[in-house]
Amino acid sequence: MKALITRKVGMTSTIDKDGTVLAMTILSASPCVITQVKTTETDGYQAVQLGTEESKRLNKALVGHSKAAKIMPKIIREFLINEITEEIKVGATITADIFNVGDIIHATGTSKGKGFAGTIKRHNFHRGRKTHGGRSYRRPGSIGSMYPQRIFKGKKMSGQMGDEQVTVRNLRVALVDSELGVIGVVGAVPGPRKGIVIIKEAVKK
Repeated sequence: MKALITRKVGMTSTIDKDGTVLAMTILSASPCVITQVKTTETDGYQAVQLGTEESKRLNKALVGHSKAAKIMPKIIREFLINEITEEIKVGATITADIFNVGDIIHATGTSKGKGFAGTIKRHNFHRGRKTHGGRSYRRPGSIGSMYPQRIFKGKKMSGQMGDEQVTVRNLRVALVDSELGVIGVVGAVPGPRKGIVIIKEAVKK
């Protein structure tokens, strides 16, 4: 399975083969190092742990954990895999050229936080009328009946908006530059500039 830890640089545009102008997100793909390989025998499942970017401040637990990989990773993420090959070993480096132009991927990031928002901004509610004595301009309206005398979980109400994990599926890779460590993806990717974005190959079923 192809996977990489990247950072969002920003957005630009590109021209497709048929002349269509497409929006493209640029991702900075620094080399990722395998810090741990988890197996079914020892951990109960198969996974690969990747680390990227150098950190000057790590606690003793992380220093000892990443000692075998000879890296002081600032960011560590884990990816499930189906099988462990000979190439997958602690200390191995994964770069941007693991992906090819045309690959279909899933991008996971943390969306921009919007703070406490009302129902109109958060859930696209309609406002009340501003004529004939109407006073419910931006009020949420009724939130339930007398029975069962409680609010159902998941009710659309005011609250924290954004700052949550979002996955955008089936994005196409349009640019891969291994020398600069850059990957271009057609479409928008969640999160602000410099935000961490996890890209994984879309598994065909």
